[in-house]
Amino acid sequence: MSGEKNLSILLKKMMPELNTGDFVFCTVSEKCKIDLDKIIGSFNEKEGTTLILSKAYADNLNLEYSSIMSWITLQVHSSLEAVGLTAAFSKVLAENNISCNVVAGYYHDHIFVIKKDAEKAIELLSSFY
Repeated sequence: MSGEKNLSILLKKMMPELNTGDFVFCTVSEKCKIDLDKIIGSFNEKEGTTLILSKAYADNLNLEYSSIMSWITLQVHSSLEAVGLTAAFSKVLAENNISCNVVAGYYHDHIFVIKKDAEKAIELLSSFY
């Protein structure tokens, strides 16, 4: 099952859901003792490894971060080959001065926004359907 590719269907069925909690992006340059089950996402870059973690877990590890984020999951199963979904929702968010950091999983797209913008982002994303 490869997911939906039709943009109009994706927009009508995305059903954004706000996950509970506060989340942060951190970077580590070397391996440290991190419970892999507590990592929401990671990406290796030449400067270090970016980790997406709960704020509480990052605080427990004394990791630095610059922003506290809210995590929104689009409930539609989008194909990794779908064209235009990210452009459509990021345009609407940008027009409302909301920064978004997008992570595409196999089944869903995940959007991280500054915590103070979460409710407005949900409202804007919900306007598509």
